[in-house]
Amino acid sequence: MRVERKNAVAMDSLMIRYVKAMGLTFSHNDRRIFQAWDEASGAAEHTIRRYFKDGTLSITLDSSVVRSVLLLQKDLLIAKMNQILDEDELFIKDDPRLHKVEKLILK
Repeated sequence: MRVERKNAVAMDSLMIRYVKAMGLTFSHNDRRIFQAWDEASGAAEHTIRRYFKDGTLSITLDSSVVRSVLLLQKDLLIAKMNQILDEDELFIKDDPRLHKVEKLILK
C-alpha cells in the first residue's frame, strides 16, 4: 500500500478555510474587530457592549470620562484598529461583503 504525500498547510490557513466552509465569516470577523477595539482603545474593562454592522462599530462604555477621552481620539482609534486588522492573519479580508471599521459610535 502506498501513502500519498500532501503538502503541509499552515494552521492559520486551515482555520480560515474552516471558518469559510462553515459559513462563520461574519461572526469570526466581528470577534477579531472586537479584539482590535480592546487592543487599540485600552478600554476593554470599561466596555459594556459591542456591536458591529456594515462598517460601523458601536461601543457602550461604563464611564463618561473614558468615553470623552476616546471621542477625542476617534479617527486615530479607527486607523489603529484597521492597522491591527490588516496585520491580523486570521481576519478574513477577501470577501467584499466583509468590512473593516469605517465609523465608530461611542455611547
